[in-house]
Amino acid sequence: MGLKNYRPTTPSLRWTIISDFKEITKSYPEKSLLKPLKKSGGRNCHGRITAYRHSGGHKRMYRVIDFKRDKFDALGKVIAIEYDPNRTSRIALIEYPDKERRYIIAPSGIRLGDEVLSSRNPIDIKIGNCMPLRHIPLGTSIHNIELSKGKGGQIIRAAGSSAQLMAKEGDYAHIKLTSGETRLVAIDCFATLGQVSNPDNKAMSIGKAGRSNWLGRHPRSRGVVRNPVDHPHGGGEGKSGQGNPHPVSRWGMPTKGYKTRKKQKYSDKYILKHRK
Repeated sequence: MGLKNYRPTTPSLRWTIISDFKEITKSYPEKSLLKPLKKSGGRNCHGRITAYRHSGGHKRMYRVIDFKRDKFDALGKVIAIEYDPNRTSRIALIEYPDKERRYIIAPSGIRLGDEVLSSRNPIDIKIGNCMPLRHIPLGTSIHNIELSKGKGGQIIRAAGSSAQLMAKEGDYAHIKLTSGETRLVAIDCFATLGQVSNPDNKAMSIGKAGRSNWLGRHPRSRGVVRNPVDHPHGGGEGKSGQGNPHPVSRWGMPTKGYKTRKKQKYSDKYILKHRK
């Protein structure tokens, strides 16, 4: 996994830094694990835009990922490392002894031919293996962590991310997340060992606005360049500032650093240390 720079033969290539995709071993996805992915353009059932900055983007198919890792005690072999347009990490195609194939989020360092295992019991501490937090040693890097037993991994799934198992106390394990937050997770929830693949993703530079459109990201205009009817910061003659000493969103909600989390939220009891 590495990055690719270009000679500045065009203005956009001067700033473009993208993945070299050298770890990819297969060009086409597994057909049996694909589902259609329909785009909404940010519009609801009435045709009104409710999610802004969405655009068409390139057509995609959804890859069905096995977040639950519920094929227990069956040794799976990595037969391909693939690109997934729907996520920042790479995905690994696993084949089991009964010839069933599943996609998993590829851990960093996994290679073609490696074997992974999921079990309710203690197994080898090896990248890609999956087991309950109860059996994972303290200090281990983990990802794809369940928040509810049997629901499947919900957190630590982005490229290059990993959490650390800090302690075990009663029915809960203390997990330190990449944000700096430390939270309680039920000790019988499953997690996968290792860091998520493609850690160089954070160093990539899109290079031009067109590539953002390919990714389905619509251009965003600032509030100060709009009319007063469209945004509280809008209006004025020439290059005028926002005028409002308390910056707000288009609906009047304070923005630019304003904390929107509820003061008393049900999940606060699971958070030992808040993120900074």
